[in-house]
Amino acid sequence: MSIIDEFKEFAMRGNVIDLAVGVIMGAAFAPIVASLVDNVVMPPIGYMMAGIDFSSLAVAIPTPTDPVQIRYGIFLNAVIKFIITAFAIFLLVKFVNTMKKPKAAAPAGPTPTEEYLKEIRDLLAKQA
Repeated sequence: MSIIDEFKEFAMRGNVIDLAVGVIMGAAFAPIVASLVDNVVMPPIGYMMAGIDFSSLAVAIPTPTDPVQIRYGIFLNAVIKFIITAFAIFLLVKFVNTMKKPKAAAPAGPTPTEEYLKEIRDLLAKQA
């Protein structure tokens, strides 16, 4: 089997195509979540915390030339974006799993052995 044939087989598997769709959807979903966090979620949180803009939060470390800033506010925004994205993906996976659940099969009837045992029980009950 040539390497091209092997690649075709690999690329046409369902899992690879599902992964590609997931990556594309994630890339398209990222700006939406970023906008949601930056423009909708963080402003009210900053307002409730006395007008703090989280993206500007930083700690300056003095150096002989320019101070080095550790911008932990941007990190907090990224963490919140991650949590919202993870929760949205969780809800999406949960929805897809509920759609994939097989229909409940009708309960199977008694086995032949159980039928024979019932007949024996009934015959013994009649004799007693």
